[in-house]
Amino acid sequence: MEMDKMDENDWKYHGEGNKSLVVSHLQHCRVLRLLKFPSEDSAHTRQTAEQAFRHIPNIVDYSKYVMKPLLGEKYIHSGEVVKLPLDFVRQLSLKVQQERPELRCDKVMDTFSGCGLCLPNLTQLPLHHLRDHRPPICVEIKPKCGFLPFSRHISKECKRKVCRFCMHQHYKLANGKWKRLSRYCPLDLFSGSKQRMYVALKNLLEEPQNNLKIFKGGELIFSCKDDAKQQPDLNDLIQHLRPYFPHSNGLYNSHQPGKVVLNELIRVICSALLSGGDSNRSGEPRKVHLSESRPHCEASPFPRDLLRNGNHSLPKDSVLAKILQVQMMDNLDIEGIYPLYKRVEQYLEEFPRERNRLQIDGPYDESFMDTVKNCPTEDDGSVEYAVGKVHQYRVAMTAKDCSIMITFAPCEEDEELQLNLEKPRFTYSVSILDLDPKPYEGIPHQYKLDTKIANYYLRSTQAPPPSSLYKERQECTLLFHAV
Repeated sequence: MEMDKMDENDWKYHGEGNKSLVVSHLQHCRVLRLLKFPSEDSAHTRQTAEQAFRHIPNIVDYSKYVMKPLLGEKYIHSGEVVKLPLDFVRQLSLKVQQERPELRCDKVMDTFSGCGLCLPNLTQLPLHHLRDHRPPICVEIKPKCGFLPFSRHISKECKRKVCRFCMHQHYKLANGKWKRLSRYCPLDLFSGSKQRMYVALKNLLEEPQNNLKIFKGGELIFSCKDDAKQQPDLNDLIQHLRPYFPHSNGLYNSHQPGKVVLNELIRVICSALLSGGDSNRSGEPRKVHLSESRPHCEASPFPRDLLRNGNHSLPKDSVLAKILQVQMMDNLDIEGIYPLYKRVEQYLEEFPRERNRLQIDGPYDESFMDTVKNCPTEDDGSVEYAVGKVHQYRVAMTAKDCSIMITFAPCEEDEELQLNLEKPRFTYSVSILDLDPKPYEGIPHQYKLDTKIANYYLRSTQAPPPSSLYKERQECTLLFHAV
């Protein structure tokens, strides 16, 4: 990009999260990520600019030196730091403001630093893949934590039986964050069982919340509505997808053609999630058993009688296996981490200059990675052990909050990277994003939130609702008693 020729009209609003806003280029396969700040901070121009100059390079370093070695180079795009003309950033901010969701407008785009992050647009595929007239489809999934904690520090037994996502649903519903409970369970998605993965993805489609988005040619076509009151229209999605699965109009699905289109989409997503990311289809992929805890969540809608015994079994190089391995670096749970955080805080009160040596705020380099990898397994009472476990926890939290991008497009038989499906043929890419470092200062908040979620779940329910997914026509017997 030529910085002196930047024109806001070449860019369009792409989306935003809690801390940053993304715009995409109209012609080139590029996006810009810019930080956001609370509206009241906009008066403190110097502080917000300094924060951006620190934070954005930290994001790149953390992705490059920490997450890429752990998750695999083929899945990670670290991007590059760019210095943008301030006039361009201000005009861009005005241009995208009208397109932003109202609930996100409590924060404003950083227009003071000019510091941004340039990344590939992962909703698109490189041009040489697009011989077909149908644009790429991109599915963005935020899978969340895929295992039940097994730490000896856990004080509430429900945490060993019900996953964090399913418990958090009840708390969010009570606080008005969502209007309906999601029946999605991350443990089903991470199970490696195609039956359970199907149920998980079906439930994401029915209630996506902020865990599922679908793009077509870079345009968002399916997501949770801004007000969360209205469910997204699956019929619209089916119409968008029908040209990609022409054989779904066959006789075998004449009764429910729309359902078959969604089933085909789920089949493609499952294939991509279980793929090792190479075109070699010969032989069975090596499986890896990861979880030390029970392999299913009691709140999952998947029928108990269909559950098979056994732990997680995922292809070793699949994106799900890579993410789960990093998530499981949190082997103490927040209840075990919080006392170690307090040990570090007590040490820093006595020796504040040690903060830099312990890399509490970075830099996120090879030295930080060595601390993460070489932390002792047993607590020797040292601050070094405490810092190592806290850093491991932060890395695991990044993996618990990451997103997976699956982009696919119809292709010819000679394309190299194809999904392992008979027909239709799709070329594809799988990437992991949203890999920012989690703040050290956020640990007390995580501890309090964990307590609130578990307590609320215990108060509100002790048993999950009965599943009806596979029992659509249950017989029942009426008993009449004489009065």
